[in-house]
Amino acid sequence: MSIVGKNYIKGKRSGQSNQTLTSYDAHSGEALPFSFYQATESEANQACDGAQSAFAEYRLTSPEQRAEFLETIADELDAFGDDFIQLVMRETALPQGRIVGERARTSGQMRLFATVLRRGDYLGARIDCALPKRKPLPRPDLRQVRMGVGPVAVFGASNFPLAFSTAGGDTASALAAGCTVVMKAHSGHMATAEYVADAILRAADKCGMPAGVFNMIYGQDIGAVVVKHPAIQAVGFTGSLKGGRAICDMAAARPHPIPVFAEMSSINPVILLPQALIQRGEQIAGELTDSVTAGCGQFCTNPGMIIGIRSVAFSAFMQTLKDRIDASPPQTMLNRGTLASYEKGLSALRQHDGVIQLAGKEQNGKQASPQLFQAEAQLLIEGDALLQEEVFGPVTVVIEVQDAEQLLQTLRGLRGQLTATLIAEPEDLQQFSTLVPVLEQKAGRLLLNGYPTGVEVCDAMVHGGPYPATSDSRGSSVGTLAIDRYLRPVCYQNYPQHLLPEALQDGNPLGIMRLVNGVYTCDQLQEIQHETQY
Repeated sequence: MSIVGKNYIKGKRSGQSNQTLTSYDAHSGEALPFSFYQATESEANQACDGAQSAFAEYRLTSPEQRAEFLETIADELDAFGDDFIQLVMRETALPQGRIVGERARTSGQMRLFATVLRRGDYLGARIDCALPKRKPLPRPDLRQVRMGVGPVAVFGASNFPLAFSTAGGDTASALAAGCTVVMKAHSGHMATAEYVADAILRAADKCGMPAGVFNMIYGQDIGAVVVKHPAIQAVGFTGSLKGGRAICDMAAARPHPIPVFAEMSSINPVILLPQALIQRGEQIAGELTDSVTAGCGQFCTNPGMIIGIRSVAFSAFMQTLKDRIDASPPQTMLNRGTLASYEKGLSALRQHDGVIQLAGKEQNGKQASPQLFQAEAQLLIEGDALLQEEVFGPVTVVIEVQDAEQLLQTLRGLRGQLTATLIAEPEDLQQFSTLVPVLEQKAGRLLLNGYPTGVEVCDAMVHGGPYPATSDSRGSSVGTLAIDRYLRPVCYQNYPQHLLPEALQDGNPLGIMRLVNGVYTCDQLQEIQHETQY
């Protein structure tokens, strides 16, 4: 497949600008033989307009039609050959096994949302009907269902070129909700984005979806145009705190503000409890090293902070962890910009009062070496900002607290997180049970005797958390809960059957579970006598 490098606008390709962008080999830094047209403001607006016009038709598609669309996208992704895998590897420096696995996750979450569409629980159908035979006076006929909010802007992520980018979770959940999409491709893997965008459009054509159901633009500093466009009704973002906060501020400043679902910054604390360290401290040190260095630390759930109570076992653990970090080889990061940010973050830690470096080789300017720091507990208790700022890469900070009381104080000083982990034995859980209510207020996912790197795509997963982990802790960017972000409730009062959505009609043509007069049922409402009043 040849790379055209033009923007995707309402089913067509557009390259109006004289300015082009370049994709680079992540290993060598050399330019790849592709050029991509920087989207003009006019093209960005056209993409939003295209999404808006397509939404009028796409929102009326049935759940089954959208399910087939998502499954067709998944089939297209799975059909990519080795040339695609090699291209992604060149753009991101991620290994072949990681890319193959991420592609399976990406197509898998498309199929998972197809399952969600067919079972219908996402619709949240609720019916409060008049029952004239049982009540002296008929009540209003009220019926509620959830539907897509409108066109959604999605920003591709740097660290997941497939699962959090062009056909990633934001796109999958938005399309499942009945929303059209305007994608801002990440500049770190534009060729990958083009391959995937073509797959989505082939699927749209096969399924008869409207032109403009999916649009994609390339460019620097063009995302603001999309966020501010009146057609856009929600934004999905995965990236830095600075970038996410800027998008939130722009969205809030619009004449008609819109929600932003931004995943931004998390240090994902791991709390080591005493008995666990006594029984398996060396093992824990090895497992934590593997988690910190996995994927060169380029996961949003990377364990960036380790907290434990001062003891002989904790000191032994620290020594083993230092040895493991020192022995860990350097790795190539996603791109030179990511490496520069990592080195900047390390420099800030080294210059910080109350923080010392314990382990890690010197950076060579080409690859990232894993690093280990130690900070005073009082810094976290006092809410030190720099200590809680995510350093994206293979680095973690150890906090040694004096006792159980200082451990609680330290955890209370934490900002919002995606994850919080307890490494504990049963007796630890008895002694430190008061930690759990604190962690519940701090994180979206609480782990016990596991490590946060690795996020399963399923119904129960929560990949979100209090600010600054995300901009809205009520949602999740992974798992089927992600669809909720792009839905809104609509209530129909005293509407005739032929004007109601299928999910609310008496005959229940979708065959879904509904809450009817306080009882969940899949039955038809044959016994209801409607007294519609106008």
